Amino acid sequence: MAFLGKTYNTAEMPEAQSYEPLPEGWYQVGIKDAELKTTKAGTGQYISVQYTVTGPTHQGRVVFGNINIENPSPKAEEIGLRDFNALMTSCGLKTVSDTDEFIGHNLEIKLTISAQAGYEPRNEVRGYRAINGSAMPTAPANAPAAAPKGAAKAPWQK
Repeated sequence: MAFLGKTYNTAEMPEAQSYEPLPEGWYQVGIKDAELKTTKAGTGQYISVQYTVTGPTHQGRVVFGNINIENPSPKAEEIGLRDFNALMTSCGLKTVSDTDEFIGHNLEIKLTISAQAGYEPRNEVRGYRAINGSAMPTAPANAPAAAPKGAAKAPWQK
């Protein structure tokens, strides 16, 4: 037996959190963690991403998603790299060489509910987009338009 040092009262404690899947739809999230992991079979790698929901509902709930970046199946790897591209674009990142570069970014993810035989239903991340609902711009809005190919350069651009 171990004495706790004080008496705990359920009326004064936070409510237990539900682990039921969130309803399907788009959620604003912040990336709390991203980590490179090896597949269970040891034949590939994936990025495990931890998202914290910031809105419009279910604030504070945590959602996990995995993105294949190396897989013996070319199709699975292609799908994973498409998702990775969408995640990078939604975060406004053109290049990434470390999973820590994702931490702190905000975006929207689309959640679905997956139910596989023998397992409890769970959320799966099935889409990524920038908070404003579209892809991040590739150049500032006030940047001058690129000159058409073959156009003469201005004298100061030589």
